Amino acid sequence: MARHFQITADGGSRGNPGPAAYGAVVTENGKILAELYATLGIASNNVAEYSGLIAGLEYAHSLDPEATIDVKMDSKLVVEQMSGRWQIKHPDMRELAKRAREIHPASLISYSWIPRDQNSHADRLANKALDGELQGAPVLEPTQKNFLHSRLISDEIPTTIYLIRHGETPLTPERRFSGSGGSNPGLTEKGREQARAIAQELSARNPDVLVVSPMQRTRETAQEIQKFVNLDPLFDEDWIEASFGSWDGLTPTEVEERYPDEFKAWVSDAWYAQGGGEPYAAVAERVGVALRKVAAEYPGKTVAIVTHNVVVKGAVCVALETPIESIFHVDVAPCSITTIKIWPSDGLTALISMSERSAQ
Repeated sequence: MARHFQITADGGSRGNPGPAAYGAVVTENGKILAELYATLGIASNNVAEYSGLIAGLEYAHSLDPEATIDVKMDSKLVVEQMSGRWQIKHPDMRELAKRAREIHPASLISYSWIPRDQNSHADRLANKALDGELQGAPVLEPTQKNFLHSRLISDEIPTTIYLIRHGETPLTPERRFSGSGGSNPGLTEKGREQARAIAQELSARNPDVLVVSPMQRTRETAQEIQKFVNLDPLFDEDWIEASFGSWDGLTPTEVEERYPDEFKAWVSDAWYAQGGGEPYAAVAERVGVALRKVAAEYPGKTVAIVTHNVVVKGAVCVALETPIESIFHVDVAPCSITTIKIWPSDGLTALISMSERSAQ
C-alpha cells in the first residue's frame, strides 16, 4: 500500500541574492522522518525556496516512489507555479520547477499555501543552516547591509536602472485598474506630452539599454523616448503590469461597491489575487527576479526600463527589503523615473531616487 507524506519547505537569502539556505521537513502521520537543510552559497529567496521543495520531494520519493504527498509552503510563488496556475517567466525558475516536477508523479502531489508562522520548522532549519548551527553547515558571513560604507567609495561600477512609468492613459485620471489582461489603452495627448518631457530628462542621463514592457501604453511612451535616445527597444514581458482580472477598468470605489468582501481582502493582504489576477506580492517577487536578471546581463551599464505602476512599486519594496505590505504605501507618478543601483559583485541593491518628474 502506498504511503502518504507531508512536506513543509522553506528557503531564505540574506541579501536576495546573498548567502542562502533551505530547510525541509518530511513527516508521515505526524511523525518526523527527516529534517533536511543545506547552504547554497549566493542565491535568491526563490532559488532557496525551490531548493527546499526539491530536497523534500527527493527524500519522500526515495522512501516510496508511489506515495501521495502533501506539500505546504509559505511561498505563494512556488505553490502557484508548481500548481500550474501561474506562469514561470524566468528561465532559472523554469529549470528548478522542471527539476521538481521530474522527481515524483505530479498526479500524486498536492500543493497548498500556509502562513509563515505555520512553516516555522522549515524556516528554522534554513536559518540555522545559515547561522552554522547545524552539524556540517559552514558559517556564512552576513551580507553587508550598509553599502554606503564601502560601495559608494569603491571603484566598483553598479548597474544603474531607471524605471520609467508610462504616461497618462484614458484610465489614469480616475485611477481605474488597468492591468495586463484588460483593454490595453494607449496614451492620451497629455500622456504623450509627459513622455516627451521625461524623454528629454532621460536623454541627459545617457542610458546604454532601453527595455520596454510590450503593452500599448509603454510602447507609445518608448516611441517618444526614442526621439531623444538613440536606442532600439528590447521588449520584455518580465516588466508587464499586474493583471487585475475582473476588476480591470473599474475604479477602486466601484470595486468596493460591487465586491465589498473582495475589496476588504485586497486592502489588507498583498497576496490577495484582486479580481482573480496577479497579487501585488507576486509582482514584487517577479520584479525581484527581473532586476537581478538585468544586473547580470548588463553589469556596470545604465538601463532604462519603461514599465508600469505596480511593477515600480514592487521594485521599490525589493530594493528596500521591506515587508511586502509596504507596497500599499508607495505611489508612483505617471512618466516619472525611479532609480535603483545594483552592485554586481554581490547583488547589493539601493534605491537612489523615486518618482522623479521632469522639470519641464
